[in-house]
This record gives sequence, structure tokens and C-alpha cells, in this order.
Amino acid sequence: MATHNDFGIKGENIAADYLREQGYAIIERNYTFARAEIDIIALKGDMLAAVEVKARSSPLFALPNQTVSPKKIRLLVKAMDHYVRYRKLDTEVRFDIITIIGDEHKYELNHLKNAFFHF
Repeated sequence: MATHNDFGIKGENIAADYLREQGYAIIERNYTFARAEIDIIALKGDMLAAVEVKARSSPLFALPNQTVSPKKIRLLVKAMDHYVRYRKLDTEVRFDIITIIGDEHKYELNHLKNAFFHF
């Protein structure tokens, strides 16, 4: 597996640990529907967060949160809509992005809450 894929997986683990430390319960990891994958679905209080994790070793080409395209947003919204309907949940949903820049030993983590809206 490529090194960037390894760091992507480690980045998701770092993000999940961070969310737990912030009081979130991790409900799902790598939930897929159609052609979309939601990296983390987490619950805090009555708020369900669909979290896209972007991990990069360097911000040189683009900031990680700038790599979430309108097409990716549409797919994430569709997948989360399916998840909520399939599980028959009655809760608010928001879409977050967690960016991780660095490596697994030294990194900067940024949690963007309500990174985009679903309408």
C-alpha cells in the first residue's frame, strides 16, 4: 500500500481519537453508500456529525479542506441521508471536516464544524 494511503488511515485513527477525547461517540467508520464513503459518523448529544478526514504531509498543493469538491459534498449528503433514513434516526446532522497536516508523530489537527450545508 502506498505511504499516502497509510497516512490516510492513520489520519482517520487520529481523528477518531480526537473526537472521542472531545466527548463524541464513534458510531460508524468508513460507511459506504453508492459511490460515497463517510470516514466517521459520530454522535455528541443529539447532534450526528458526518466527518470527512483529510490528512496530508504538507499543505503545499492545497489545504486539505479545499479538496472536498462539490461532487464529493453531494455524495456525502446522499450517503448520510441514506444512513439516517435506514437507521430511522430523528436527530440533527452536520457535516464536519477534520484536517491533519504533518505525520503521525507531529501534526496539526483542525476541526471544521459545519464545514458545508446539506441543502
